[in-house]
Amino acid sequence: MLDITRINPQAGSPAANHAEAERLMTICNACRYCEGLCAVFPAMEMRRAFPPADLNYIANLCHSCGACYYDCQFATPHEFAVNVPQALAAVRVDSYAAYTWPRFLSGAFQRNGLMISVIAALSVAGFMIAFMAFNDPKVMFGTHVGQGAFYKIMPHGAMVAIFGAAFLYSLFALAMGFRLFWKDMGTTIDVRSLLQAIRDAGELRYLDGGGVGCMNDDDRPRDRRRLYHHLTFYGFWLCFASTCVATIYAYGFNWHAPYRIYDLPVVLGTIGGIGLVIGPIGLLFAKRQRDPAMAAGSQSGMDAGFILMLLLTSITGLLLLAMRATPAMGTLLALHLGFVFGFFVTMPYSKFVHGIYRFGALVKYAHERRMHAGAAQE
Repeated sequence: MLDITRINPQAGSPAANHAEAERLMTICNACRYCEGLCAVFPAMEMRRAFPPADLNYIANLCHSCGACYYDCQFATPHEFAVNVPQALAAVRVDSYAAYTWPRFLSGAFQRNGLMISVIAALSVAGFMIAFMAFNDPKVMFGTHVGQGAFYKIMPHGAMVAIFGAAFLYSLFALAMGFRLFWKDMGTTIDVRSLLQAIRDAGELRYLDGGGVGCMNDDDRPRDRRRLYHHLTFYGFWLCFASTCVATIYAYGFNWHAPYRIYDLPVVLGTIGGIGLVIGPIGLLFAKRQRDPAMAAGSQSGMDAGFILMLLLTSITGLLLLAMRATPAMGTLLALHLGFVFGFFVTMPYSKFVHGIYRFGALVKYAHERRMHAGAAQE
Protein backbone atom coordinates (compact mmCIF):
# COMPACT_ATOMS: atom_id res chain seq x y z
CA MET A 1 0.00 0.00 0.00
CA LEU A 2 1.26 3.48 -0.86
CA ASP A 3 2.34 5.51 2.16
CA ILE A 4 0.62 8.86 1.56
CA THR A 5 2.33 10.55 4.51
CA ARG A 6 5.86 9.91 3.22
CA ILE A 7 7.78 12.57 1.30
CA ASN A 8 10.24 10.97 -1.10
CA PRO A 9 13.74 11.80 0.19
CA GLN A 10 15.44 11.17 -3.17
CA ALA A 11 13.52 13.64 -5.32
CA GLY A 12 15.37 14.40 -8.51
CA SER A 13 15.61 11.03 -10.25
CA PRO A 14 12.85 10.06 -12.71
CA ALA A 15 11.83 7.11 -10.52
CA ALA A 16 11.60 9.32 -7.44
CA ASN A 17 9.66 12.00 -9.33
CA HIS A 18 7.17 9.40 -10.58
CA ALA A 19 6.81 7.99 -7.07
CA GLU A 20 6.07 11.44 -5.67
CA ALA A 21 3.57 12.20 -8.43
CA GLU A 22 1.87 8.83 -7.82
CA ARG A 23 1.65 9.63 -4.10
CA LEU A 24 0.02 12.98 -4.81
CA MET A 25 -2.41 11.60 -7.38
CA THR A 26 -3.52 9.01 -4.83
CA ILE A 27 -4.26 11.75 -2.30
CA CYS A 28 -5.95 13.99 -4.85
CA ASN A 29 -8.06 11.14 -6.20
CA ALA A 30 -9.46 10.63 -2.72
CA CYS A 31 -10.06 14.33 -2.10
CA ARG A 32 -11.22 15.64 -5.51
CA TYR A 33 -11.63 19.19 -4.19
CA CYS A 34 -9.82 20.61 -7.26
CA GLU A 35 -11.70 18.64 -9.93
CA GLY A 36 -13.18 21.78 -11.52
CA LEU A 37 -9.89 23.66 -11.90
CA CYS A 38 -8.42 22.09 -15.03
CA ALA A 39 -8.17 18.91 -17.12
CA VAL A 40 -5.64 17.20 -14.83
CA PHE A 41 -8.09 16.20 -12.14
CA PRO A 42 -10.88 14.81 -14.36
CA ALA A 43 -8.17 12.81 -16.19
CA MET A 44 -6.90 11.61 -12.83
CA GLU A 45 -10.40 10.57 -11.72
CA MET A 46 -10.68 8.20 -14.70
CA ARG A 47 -7.84 6.13 -13.17
CA ARG A 48 -7.24 4.05 -10.08
CA ALA A 49 -3.55 3.41 -10.75
CA PHE A 50 -0.85 5.68 -12.13
CA PRO A 51 1.87 3.90 -14.13
CA PRO A 52 4.69 6.06 -15.56
CA ALA A 53 3.05 6.47 -18.98
CA ASP A 54 -0.14 7.82 -17.39
CA LEU A 55 1.84 10.17 -15.16
CA ASN A 56 3.72 11.49 -18.20
CA TYR A 57 0.37 12.12 -19.88
CA ILE A 58 -1.11 13.87 -16.84
CA ALA A 59 2.06 15.92 -16.30
CA ASN A 60 1.94 17.22 -19.87
CA LEU A 61 -1.78 17.94 -19.49
CA CYS A 62 -0.93 20.27 -16.59
CA HIS A 63 -0.65 23.95 -17.57
CA SER A 64 0.89 24.88 -14.20
CA CYS A 65 -1.70 27.57 -13.46
CA GLY A 66 -1.00 27.13 -9.73
CA ALA A 67 -4.64 27.17 -8.63
CA CYS A 68 -4.54 23.69 -7.08
CA TYR A 69 -1.45 24.55 -5.00
CA TYR A 70 -3.11 27.52 -3.32
CA ASP A 71 -6.50 25.81 -3.00
CA CYS A 72 -5.15 22.59 -1.48
CA GLN A 73 -5.92 21.92 2.19
CA PHE A 74 -3.12 19.33 2.31
CA ALA A 75 -0.30 21.63 1.14
CA THR A 76 2.60 22.47 3.45
CA PRO A 77 2.60 22.72 6.48
CA HIS A 78 0.23 19.73 6.40
CA GLU A 79 2.11 16.44 6.78
CA PHE A 80 0.94 15.29 3.31
CA ALA A 81 2.80 18.27 1.78
CA VAL A 82 0.80 18.13 -1.45
CA ASN A 83 2.34 20.22 -4.24
CA VAL A 84 0.88 19.09 -7.56
CA PRO A 85 2.41 21.82 -9.80
CA GLN A 86 5.93 21.06 -8.58
CA ALA A 87 5.58 17.27 -8.77
CA LEU A 88 4.06 17.34 -12.26
CA ALA A 89 6.66 19.86 -13.47
CA ALA A 90 9.42 17.43 -12.43
CA VAL A 91 7.72 14.53 -14.24
CA ARG A 92 7.13 16.73 -17.27
CA VAL A 93 10.82 17.62 -17.59
CA ASP A 94 11.72 13.94 -17.21
CA SER A 95 9.27 13.09 -20.00
CA TYR A 96 11.04 15.48 -22.37
CA ALA A 97 14.26 13.56 -21.86
CA ALA A 98 12.53 10.16 -21.97
CA TYR A 99 11.09 10.76 -25.43
CA THR A 100 14.12 12.49 -26.94
CA TRP A 101 15.28 11.43 -30.39
CA PRO A 102 18.00 10.36 -30.83
CA ARG A 103 18.03 8.86 -27.36
CA PHE A 104 21.71 9.54 -26.65
CA LEU A 105 20.88 13.28 -26.61
CA SER A 106 18.38 12.88 -23.76
CA GLY A 107 20.85 14.50 -21.37
CA ALA A 108 20.56 17.71 -23.39
CA PHE A 109 17.43 18.58 -21.43
CA GLN A 110 19.44 18.67 -18.22
CA ARG A 111 22.23 20.68 -19.85
CA ASN A 112 20.20 22.91 -22.17
CA GLY A 113 20.55 26.07 -20.14
CA LEU A 114 20.78 29.70 -21.04
CA MET A 115 24.49 29.84 -21.86
CA ILE A 116 24.51 26.81 -24.16
CA SER A 117 21.74 28.22 -26.36
CA VAL A 118 23.26 31.68 -26.58
CA ILE A 119 26.82 30.42 -27.17
CA ALA A 120 25.61 28.15 -30.00
CA ALA A 121 23.85 31.06 -31.70
CA LEU A 122 26.70 33.53 -31.26
CA SER A 123 29.22 30.97 -32.50
CA VAL A 124 27.31 30.54 -35.76
CA ALA A 125 26.83 34.30 -36.11
CA GLY A 126 30.50 34.96 -35.37
CA PHE A 127 31.60 32.38 -37.93
CA MET A 128 29.39 33.93 -40.61
CA ILE A 129 30.57 37.47 -39.82
CA ALA A 130 34.23 36.43 -39.92
CA PHE A 131 33.81 34.36 -43.08
CA MET A 132 31.90 37.01 -45.01
CA ALA A 133 34.12 39.87 -43.80
CA PHE A 134 37.26 37.97 -44.77
CA ASN A 135 35.81 37.08 -48.16
CA ASP A 136 34.85 40.66 -49.09
CA PRO A 137 34.66 43.38 -46.38
CA LYS A 138 33.19 45.89 -48.84
CA VAL A 139 30.18 43.64 -49.39
CA MET A 140 29.84 42.66 -45.75
CA PHE A 141 29.89 46.23 -44.44
CA GLY A 142 28.41 47.95 -47.47
CA THR A 143 24.92 49.36 -48.01
CA HIS A 144 22.62 47.19 -50.16
CA VAL A 145 19.05 47.94 -51.17
CA GLY A 146 16.42 46.39 -53.40
CA GLN A 147 15.37 42.81 -54.01
CA GLY A 148 18.06 40.23 -53.36
CA ALA A 149 20.11 42.58 -51.14
CA PHE A 150 20.36 39.93 -48.40
CA TYR A 151 21.85 37.46 -50.86
CA LYS A 152 24.75 39.77 -51.60
CA ILE A 153 25.82 39.06 -48.03
CA MET A 154 25.08 35.33 -48.13
CA PRO A 155 24.10 33.43 -51.30
CA HIS A 156 20.50 32.28 -51.43
CA GLY A 157 21.48 28.65 -52.11
CA ALA A 158 23.83 28.53 -49.11
CA MET A 159 21.21 30.09 -46.85
CA VAL A 160 18.55 27.60 -47.93
CA ALA A 161 20.89 24.62 -47.62
CA ILE A 162 22.17 25.48 -44.13
CA PHE A 163 18.96 26.62 -42.50
CA GLY A 164 16.72 24.24 -44.43
CA ALA A 165 18.81 21.30 -43.21
CA ALA A 166 18.70 22.55 -39.60
CA PHE A 167 14.93 23.07 -39.79
CA LEU A 168 14.23 19.67 -41.37
CA TYR A 169 16.39 17.93 -38.77
CA SER A 170 14.48 19.68 -35.99
CA LEU A 171 11.13 18.70 -37.49
CA PHE A 172 12.23 15.08 -37.85
CA ALA A 173 13.61 14.89 -34.30
CA LEU A 174 10.43 16.48 -32.92
CA ALA A 175 8.23 14.08 -34.92
CA MET A 176 10.18 11.05 -33.69
CA GLY A 177 9.96 12.22 -30.10
CA PHE A 178 6.21 12.84 -30.38
CA ARG A 179 5.78 9.41 -31.96
CA LEU A 180 7.33 7.83 -28.86
CA PHE A 181 5.15 9.96 -26.58
CA TRP A 182 1.96 9.14 -28.50
CA LYS A 183 2.78 5.42 -28.57
CA ASP A 184 3.41 5.45 -24.81
CA MET A 185 0.05 7.13 -24.17
CA GLY A 186 -1.61 4.32 -26.09
CA THR A 187 -4.58 6.28 -27.39
CA THR A 188 -6.44 6.70 -30.65
CA ILE A 189 -7.40 9.87 -32.49
CA ASP A 190 -10.70 11.05 -33.94
CA VAL A 191 -11.70 14.25 -35.67
CA ARG A 192 -13.91 15.58 -32.87
CA SER A 193 -11.19 15.08 -30.26
CA LEU A 194 -8.60 16.69 -32.52
CA LEU A 195 -10.79 19.75 -33.14
CA GLN A 196 -11.52 20.08 -29.42
CA ALA A 197 -7.79 19.91 -28.62
CA ILE A 198 -7.04 22.60 -31.24
CA ARG A 199 -9.63 24.85 -29.64
CA ASP A 200 -8.38 24.20 -26.10
CA ALA A 201 -4.77 24.84 -27.12
CA GLY A 202 -5.62 27.96 -29.09
CA GLU A 203 -7.54 29.44 -26.15
CA LEU A 204 -5.05 28.24 -23.50
CA ARG A 205 -8.22 27.06 -21.83
CA TYR A 206 -6.57 25.41 -18.83
CA LEU A 207 -4.28 28.31 -17.95
CA ASP A 208 -7.11 30.05 -16.13
CA GLY A 209 -7.32 28.16 -12.83
CA GLY A 210 -10.90 27.09 -13.46
CA GLY A 211 -11.94 30.50 -14.73
CA VAL A 212 -10.55 32.89 -12.12
CA GLY A 213 -7.07 33.19 -13.63
CA CYS A 214 -3.65 31.67 -13.08
CA MET A 215 -1.61 32.21 -9.92
CA ASN A 216 2.02 33.22 -10.07
CA ASP A 217 3.67 34.73 -6.99
CA ASP A 218 0.73 34.51 -4.56
CA ASP A 219 -2.86 33.28 -4.30
CA ARG A 220 -4.32 36.23 -6.22
CA PRO A 221 -5.47 35.09 -9.68
CA ARG A 222 -4.15 37.05 -12.64
CA ASP A 223 -4.30 36.39 -16.37
CA ARG A 224 -1.10 38.19 -17.39
CA ARG A 225 0.89 34.98 -17.82
CA ARG A 226 -1.86 33.69 -20.07
CA LEU A 227 -1.64 36.91 -22.13
CA TYR A 228 2.16 36.55 -22.46
CA HIS A 229 1.72 32.94 -23.60
CA HIS A 230 -0.80 34.08 -26.23
CA LEU A 231 1.54 36.80 -27.53
CA THR A 232 4.40 34.29 -27.74
CA PHE A 233 2.31 31.52 -29.29
CA TYR A 234 0.59 33.60 -31.95
CA GLY A 235 3.72 35.70 -32.53
CA PHE A 236 5.62 32.52 -33.38
CA TRP A 237 2.99 31.34 -35.83
CA LEU A 238 2.76 34.76 -37.50
CA CYS A 239 6.54 34.69 -38.03
CA PHE A 240 6.27 31.16 -39.38
CA ALA A 241 3.48 32.32 -41.73
CA SER A 242 5.71 35.18 -42.85
CA THR A 243 8.47 32.70 -43.77
CA CYS A 244 6.00 30.50 -45.65
CA VAL A 245 4.64 33.46 -47.65
CA ALA A 246 8.19 34.62 -48.43
CA THR A 247 9.00 31.12 -49.68
CA ILE A 248 5.98 31.22 -52.00
CA TYR A 249 7.02 34.66 -53.23
CA ALA A 250 10.59 33.49 -53.94
CA TYR A 251 9.84 30.19 -55.66
CA GLY A 252 6.41 30.94 -57.07
CA PHE A 253 6.87 34.52 -58.32
CA ASN A 254 10.65 35.05 -58.20
CA TRP A 255 10.20 37.91 -55.71
CA HIS A 256 13.16 37.97 -53.33
CA ALA A 257 13.82 39.52 -49.93
CA PRO A 258 14.08 42.09 -48.58
CA TYR A 259 10.46 43.00 -49.27
CA ARG A 260 8.73 46.35 -49.06
CA ILE A 261 7.42 47.45 -45.69
CA TYR A 262 3.80 46.87 -46.73
CA ASP A 263 4.36 43.44 -48.35
CA LEU A 264 2.64 40.54 -46.60
CA PRO A 265 5.81 38.76 -45.35
CA VAL A 266 7.00 41.99 -43.69
CA VAL A 267 3.58 42.77 -42.17
CA LEU A 268 3.19 39.26 -40.76
CA GLY A 269 6.80 39.16 -39.54
CA THR A 270 6.59 42.58 -37.90
CA ILE A 271 3.39 41.84 -35.99
CA GLY A 272 4.68 38.41 -35.02
CA GLY A 273 8.07 39.82 -34.04
CA ILE A 274 6.48 42.40 -31.75
CA GLY A 275 4.47 39.61 -30.10
CA LEU A 276 7.68 37.60 -29.73
CA VAL A 277 9.30 40.52 -27.93
CA ILE A 278 6.50 41.46 -25.54
CA GLY A 279 5.47 37.84 -24.80
CA PRO A 280 8.90 36.42 -23.90
CA ILE A 281 9.83 39.51 -21.84
CA GLY A 282 6.58 39.11 -19.92
CA LEU A 283 7.20 35.40 -19.42
CA LEU A 284 10.75 36.03 -18.16
CA PHE A 285 9.49 38.55 -15.61
CA ALA A 286 6.64 36.24 -14.60
CA LYS A 287 9.14 33.41 -14.15
CA ARG A 288 11.32 35.56 -11.89
CA GLN A 289 8.29 36.43 -9.77
CA ARG A 290 6.80 32.91 -9.69
CA ASP A 291 6.55 31.22 -6.32
CA PRO A 292 9.59 28.88 -6.35
CA ALA A 293 7.59 26.29 -4.40
CA MET A 294 5.66 25.45 -7.60
CA ALA A 295 8.64 24.99 -9.93
CA ALA A 296 10.93 22.05 -10.59
CA GLY A 297 14.49 23.30 -10.19
CA SER A 298 15.79 21.26 -13.15
CA GLN A 299 13.67 23.19 -15.67
CA SER A 300 14.69 26.78 -14.92
CA GLY A 301 17.70 26.89 -17.25
CA MET A 302 15.83 25.14 -20.06
CA ASP A 303 12.89 27.55 -19.76
CA ALA A 304 15.07 30.66 -19.69
CA GLY A 305 17.20 29.45 -22.61
CA PHE A 306 14.19 28.76 -24.81
CA ILE A 307 12.43 32.06 -24.00
CA LEU A 308 15.61 34.08 -24.48
CA MET A 309 16.33 32.44 -27.84
CA LEU A 310 12.85 33.44 -29.04
CA LEU A 311 13.38 36.96 -27.74
CA LEU A 312 16.82 37.45 -29.31
CA THR A 313 15.66 35.99 -32.63
CA SER A 314 12.80 38.50 -32.69
CA ILE A 315 14.88 41.51 -31.59
CA THR A 316 17.57 40.88 -34.20
CA GLY A 317 14.88 40.34 -36.85
CA LEU A 318 13.18 43.67 -36.05
CA LEU A 319 16.53 45.47 -35.95
CA LEU A 320 17.40 43.96 -39.33
CA LEU A 321 14.10 45.26 -40.71
CA ALA A 322 14.76 48.76 -39.34
CA MET A 323 18.43 48.95 -40.46
CA ARG A 324 18.46 46.86 -43.62
CA ALA A 325 19.41 49.84 -45.80
CA THR A 326 22.47 50.71 -43.68
CA PRO A 327 26.03 49.33 -43.41
CA ALA A 328 24.87 47.44 -40.31
CA MET A 329 22.73 45.09 -42.41
CA GLY A 330 25.43 42.44 -42.88
CA THR A 331 26.23 42.19 -39.19
CA LEU A 332 22.57 42.16 -38.17
CA LEU A 333 21.75 39.54 -40.81
CA ALA A 334 24.53 37.28 -39.48
CA LEU A 335 23.35 37.75 -35.90
CA HIS A 336 19.74 37.08 -36.81
CA LEU A 337 20.60 33.98 -38.82
CA GLY A 338 22.83 32.79 -35.98
CA PHE A 339 19.97 32.96 -33.51
CA VAL A 340 17.61 31.32 -36.01
CA PHE A 341 20.09 28.49 -36.52
CA GLY A 342 20.64 28.12 -32.76
CA PHE A 343 16.89 28.05 -32.20
CA PHE A 344 16.38 25.38 -34.86
CA VAL A 345 19.11 22.99 -33.69
CA THR A 346 18.13 23.25 -30.00
CA MET A 347 14.37 23.15 -30.65
CA PRO A 348 13.96 19.36 -30.12
CA TYR A 349 15.96 19.60 -26.87
CA SER A 350 14.38 22.73 -25.42
CA LYS A 351 11.12 23.79 -23.80
CA PHE A 352 9.65 23.96 -27.32
CA VAL A 353 8.63 20.31 -27.02
CA HIS A 354 6.23 21.07 -24.19
CA GLY A 355 3.77 22.64 -26.62
CA ILE A 356 3.80 19.55 -28.83
CA TYR A 357 3.42 17.04 -25.99
CA ARG A 358 0.79 19.19 -24.30
CA PHE A 359 -1.25 19.26 -27.49
CA GLY A 360 -0.99 15.47 -27.71
CA ALA A 361 -2.16 15.22 -24.10
CA LEU A 362 -5.13 17.50 -24.89
CA VAL A 363 -6.11 15.24 -27.80
CA LYS A 364 -5.99 12.20 -25.53
CA TYR A 365 -7.98 14.00 -22.82
CA ALA A 366 -10.68 15.08 -25.29
CA HIS A 367 -10.94 11.48 -26.52
CA GLU A 368 -11.04 10.03 -23.01
CA ARG A 369 -13.69 12.49 -21.90
CA ARG A 370 -15.90 11.62 -24.87
CA MET A 371 -15.49 7.88 -24.27
CA HIS A 372 -16.14 8.28 -20.54
CA ALA A 373 -19.28 10.36 -21.15
CA GLY A 374 -20.53 7.82 -23.67
CA ALA A 375 -19.96 4.94 -21.25
CA ALA A 376 -21.79 6.81 -18.48
CA GLN A 377 -24.88 7.25 -20.67
CA GLU A 378 -25.13 3.55 -21.49
